[in-house]
Amino acid sequence: MTLWEVGDGPSLIPRASSDPASRQQPAHIDFDTTLKRWGVPIRSGSRYLGCRLAEDGSWVIAPVRLRPAVGPPDGRERRSPTRLTLELAGLCLGLSDRRETAEIERPPVISIDPLKDLLTLPSVVAHEAKNPLTGAKAGLQLTMESLGRMEDLPVPRRLELLEELGEVLEALTRALDFLQAVQDRARGAIRGRERFDVVGVVRSVIALEGRVLRQQGIDVELVSALDTVHLNGDPNLLYELLINLVRNAAEASSERRAPITVRLEREGDTLRLSVTDRGVGIPAYLVDRVFEPGFTTKSPGDGGAGLAVVRKVAQEVFGGTVAVKSTEGAGTTFAVSLPIPVQRSAMPPFFTTDS
Repeated sequence: MTLWEVGDGPSLIPRASSDPASRQQPAHIDFDTTLKRWGVPIRSGSRYLGCRLAEDGSWVIAPVRLRPAVGPPDGRERRSPTRLTLELAGLCLGLSDRRETAEIERPPVISIDPLKDLLTLPSVVAHEAKNPLTGAKAGLQLTMESLGRMEDLPVPRRLELLEELGEVLEALTRALDFLQAVQDRARGAIRGRERFDVVGVVRSVIALEGRVLRQQGIDVELVSALDTVHLNGDPNLLYELLINLVRNAAEASSERRAPITVRLEREGDTLRLSVTDRGVGIPAYLVDRVFEPGFTTKSPGDGGAGLAVVRKVAQEVFGGTVAVKSTEGAGTTFAVSLPIPVQRSAMPPFFTTDS
């Protein structure tokens, strides 16, 4: 067996062989004509393996490749066992000795723009996530319509089910709004600030995440006497903030299956939103690092950006703060404090009348 390299001309240059007389050019093949008949471009630096079927017989040759050759067009194999053996040897040689100077079946160069990928990937993910959620929302609406027409179901039970499904529908709508906001940001269309009800956002998170976590044996309870409190900002970002805190608490509670408590209360002009778990807690020497981007106490690859997002949203979007209090082995509380703007119901009237 002989290994040749194509030189200028083109000419064959023997590079290695098991035949001591291989320094001579093969006399029984016209290399140029053979490659043209195969439709193979003759590239300087490409390599081929060859062997003779007999001492003075014809040559069988096969290229050194970086990937297997395609199968025969009609599925009928016409290559001889010797040719197939040579092709396998050429493939093994190509994979074990990748030479940068040769352009042997090198795939086309694809231009990669990491910044463009970083900007477009969230939009692609949001788009793909919206499709099944939109279908689920439509199916849920049809289910609620059918449930409302079920006369054989007792009215109290029917209303109870419709109320529960309504909460799920509201949570799905909130999730779709959030994904739309992600797409808008990826396109550069950042959503402006708006006035929204915090209590509605919190209840949406509890409705959606609570049902998921109950299947894992973890209850989520909301403790609040507030009916409505309005903030100015992006409700989808507050939704993301609370989702991160609840899921972080659920991971900490996964072994003990202890309930998670979400509290929402007002203290003067400050809104307190806290999430408490009774899980494993955070070691004291790590408490100050939990908000660092990329920091995590979980296994590698299991996240680490959620709490950094929580602090960024609280501070930069709503002008608030986040604090953490944890006891190792007893649990953790994350408390978000947000300033409350003047509520419309508390604004003085424009005109007064004297009695």
